[in-house]
Amino acid sequence: MRTSLCAILKGAARRGRRATPTILVLAMLGGTVHAADPVASQGPSAVAPPTPVPSDWRFQATLYGWLTAIDGDVGVRNLPTVPVHDSIVDVLGDLDGAFMGTFMARNGQFLLLLDVVAARLSAGRQVGTYGGSSADVDLSQTIVTGAVGYLLPTGRSDMDFALTGGVRYMRLSADVSLTPFALPTITSDSQSKSWVDPTIGFVAHWTINEKWFVNATADIGGFDVGSKLSSNGYVGLGYMWTKSISSAIGYRYLYEDYEGAGNRTGAFRYNAVMHGPTVSVAWHF
Repeated sequence: MRTSLCAILKGAARRGRRATPTILVLAMLGGTVHAADPVASQGPSAVAPPTPVPSDWRFQATLYGWLTAIDGDVGVRNLPTVPVHDSIVDVLGDLDGAFMGTFMARNGQFLLLLDVVAARLSAGRQVGTYGGSSADVDLSQTIVTGAVGYLLPTGRSDMDFALTGGVRYMRLSADVSLTPFALPTITSDSQSKSWVDPTIGFVAHWTINEKWFVNATADIGGFDVGSKLSSNGYVGLGYMWTKSISSAIGYRYLYEDYEGAGNRTGAFRYNAVMHGPTVSVAWHF
């Protein structure tokens, strides 16, 4: 029920009383009085908590095995360059230990990529004319590749393609023992080298259907900054077991051509390609 200011004053006059201060204040403040809404019951309105904004980051952590063959040459200081030609079976027999894994993060159009390979091999070979001398080679290598990628528009919802730029860190340690033909002496030496190569390349992902997919990566680098030439490539066929777990089989190669500066002590030489099938398990989160 609403009561105007005039009606309040007239009502008070008919009853022979002045309008009380309380009535005047209420009338001037509101102009109207709502009997069903006591002033004392009014309070600050409740503020709803802010809705959390979902993160745009997506991650993938992968462990993989790489059954590699190695073809190339390794040279330590002033010792002769030793050819290394190991098949996958040879490498498995010579392998002392290895760790291989990748990590990928994506936010919108941007990608962050990291790949780590650490392995140690021990091999014995016959070298020289007619295999007259023998050489034992212990080779340890650590390869860390990091890159930033940017996804380009493809016009297809089932295809992602990103250009990448990054660096590859290589550390190689070689121990070579040479036993010359018909001589009871053993000449041995060791050397370690590390370098960083800039790289450019691409990453591609094709979703065949809700379960099957194809991944491909490639890069090239070196450019005489660290090594003369560095190149890496991979293609794999994958299957999504759940929304979080996938596995893949593929093929990868890695080529590196490096020769260090040598003075009287000789130069470290490594010119080899590692290649072979891979098998991996990935966690998507």
